[in-house]
Parts: sequence; structure tokens; C-alpha cells
Amino acid sequence: MYIMVFSVVSEGELVNCGLPECDLAVFGFGGLGEVDFERELTGDSEKFEEVARLSKKCNCGIVCGCKTISRGLVRKSVAVADRGKLLGISDMNHVLDAEQFKSGVGLGFYKVNGCKIGVCIENDLLFPDTFKALSLCGCNAVIAVLEEIKDGIPPLLIRAYSYLYGVPIVMCAGKTAHFADVTGAVATSVQDVSLFEISTRNRYHIVTTRTRGISADIKNDY
Repeated sequence: MYIMVFSVVSEGELVNCGLPECDLAVFGFGGLGEVDFERELTGDSEKFEEVARLSKKCNCGIVCGCKTISRGLVRKSVAVADRGKLLGISDMNHVLDAEQFKSGVGLGFYKVNGCKIGVCIENDLLFPDTFKALSLCGCNAVIAVLEEIKDGIPPLLIRAYSYLYGVPIVMCAGKTAHFADVTGAVATSVQDVSLFEISTRNRYHIVTTRTRGISADIKNDY
């Protein structure tokens, strides 16, 4: 069993940020702010490069919230890097009602420091299938990044998901950090930088059910 140390930076920008020793650091949406993809491609902006540089400098993985702009379309996203390498950008998949964002596609699933890490962004927290799918993919932990926390529902949800799907969840929500363990234990911090220790061991059960109507006869007309 391997213990990973997660650092959640609720306040402050990514640039010139000093991090405590950790395996993975999580920044909220204030970490990068808005990122224009076209300016990144032309070299006029290097915000994603800053994520990679900080991960190399601090010798850790980094998950950083941001709002990405591409041809006028705005998405809520996270950038993921590990020890100097930008692993990818994942977007929020679920847009509610009249929100002025574009939905992304696909699950955020990365291998950081030898561990499988899933990401959940803002509204995706409201959809259990996000966490069920990441759990089935073998995630050792899930990172949830919310721009703000309006009520007590998000901490309740991560506690339920962690317990039901057997995956620890670390959440950066506005100015607070939250952690839910597979045992049902939860922790909340309002410090600017919070540290959580997480066991990366996945636990499995053999679950049997009884059903009717499925014949074991061999079919010849497939």
C-alpha cells in the first residue's frame, strides 16, 4: 500500500507559488484564471507551461483549475501536469440550463506518480456516473475542482461517492478544501494550503445477485 500526500491550495495564483512537499498539488480556478488556447499556441501566453514548470520545480503532480477560451467558447477546465510534463487538459462535461459555458467530452483520467487519478469539474459532481466510471477504471483517487461552494451539498456528495464507489476524493471548492475517505470519514479545511494523506490501495468485493430469465442454453443463431 502506497500513501500519497495531496496539497490543496485554496487561495493564491500558480505563479511563484511555494508548495510544501507533496505528491500532488491541487489549485482552484484562481490558480491560472482564464487561458486563451490561441495565445497559448502562438506563444503569447505560457500559462500551461507554468503548470508544467512548477510541477518540475516541486517534483510533484499538479491539477489546476482554469477557464479555457477557444474561438470565443468558454469552458471550465483543469490542467494536469506531472514532474515537468503537461499530461492534458480536461473540461467540465455537464452544463446546466442557461450557463454560459461549453461542455467538454470524455473522462479526465491520468497516471500521476504511478497512480491513477481522475478529475471532476464543477457540475460533473452532480452526476454519480462520473465517479462510478472513474472507479471502474481503477482510479486510486479523484480530484474535484469547484469554483465556489454555495451550500453543504458538495461535501455530502463526495462522502457518499467515496463510500459507495470505494475511491478517496479530494475537493477544492472556493476557499475550502475537503477530503472524503472510503470509510465514510470526512475532513474540511479553510487554510490557504491543506495537506491530506491518502491510501492508494483499491479494495474490491465479490458481489453476487440472483436473477431470472437468462437461459444458459447455447444459441446457434447469433
